[in-house]
Amino acid sequence: MIDNDGPGPRRAGETPAGLVRVVVADDQDAVRTGLTMILGATPDIKVVAEVGDGDAAVRAVAAHAPDVVLMDIRMPGLDGIEATRRILAAGGRTQVLVLTTFDLDELVDGALVAGAAGFLLKSVDAVRLQEGVRAVARGDGVLAPEITRRVITRSIGARRPASVPGLDDLTARETDVLGGLGRGLSNAELAAELVISEATAKTHVSRVLAKLGLRSRTQAAIAAQEAGLV
Repeated sequence: MIDNDGPGPRRAGETPAGLVRVVVADDQDAVRTGLTMILGATPDIKVVAEVGDGDAAVRAVAAHAPDVVLMDIRMPGLDGIEATRRILAAGGRTQVLVLTTFDLDELVDGALVAGAAGFLLKSVDAVRLQEGVRAVARGDGVLAPEITRRVITRSIGARRPASVPGLDDLTARETDVLGGLGRGLSNAELAAELVISEATAKTHVSRVLAKLGLRSRTQAAIAAQEAGLV
């Protein structure tokens, strides 16, 4: 593991406002180096650690409390899906953005069920990767355009029509927010559509996820489709 952030966890006041702190997890040295160079090319993103397997990723999150883990799926030992599950189960603020060569259905599903906030392919260009990291850090979700439509369509088709647990507990405004998530709206877009502040939109999204027992905006988008809100 390469540590770029010094010893010990982050302390209050150490991170400049707006800086996105990232752990890069990939079993190929050259890939990790390339990703670190791409992310380091912009001043608002800092790679605080580079790791080569899922176990090391979990330890790096515990040590550095990053905003985002850029996570490969297929790694020796603990894979990226299980590492994602463990990181999110710990209850911290870290979000996971999966970056992989493979777009197989079972891998995409596994990552999203584990709670990953986004899924991009390694063919993504540098600008889109940087934007994806920023989006996940600020609480938005991101899916590679190549797989967005088929992920949602397949997820709906695999389930029998049924009410979404917790849907009745949502307020009218929260139901509107869920519908917006179903259409892939960001926090800023939700705020503009509902004429509220972006901070309020983010709060509503958090409440929707909590009431429905969901871990990510993508899971919420699927729930909105199932509930007929889109």
